[in-house]
Amino acid sequence: MLNSEQTELDLPPPRSEAESAFSGCGGSAEDAGGVGLCPPARAAEPGEPVKKELQHLSREERRRRRRATAKYRTAHATRERIRVEAFNMAFAELRKLLPTLPPDKKLSKIEILRLAICYISYLNHVLDV
Repeated sequence: MLNSEQTELDLPPPRSEAESAFSGCGGSAEDAGGVGLCPPARAAEPGEPVKKELQHLSREERRRRRRATAKYRTAHATRERIRVEAFNMAFAELRKLLPTLPPDKKLSKIEILRLAICYISYLNHVLDV
């Protein structure tokens, strides 16, 4: 119940059952320092590995939790952006080598590949004759 000084914005957002089941320890990713993992119940001993509490989780669950972190998503998005830019540059370079009329005609990636296949076949035929 809201008191006279408390607004709805002061309340934590409601959590669905899926979010509660996914979080594992009852807290959200923000509660665990933004890493998406449950905080240790006690301080780890100096020689004890920190991940010991997560050993009960399956490999897939540990991977899913690691991938849920903002740091991982940002790094993944950056790698993907670089990959797509390299992919597009390769298509642009291939496009420059292919004869078309008009020369500045915009071609889709599949059209570039099909035209490259035909052009290579033509060049092989020219060399064979």
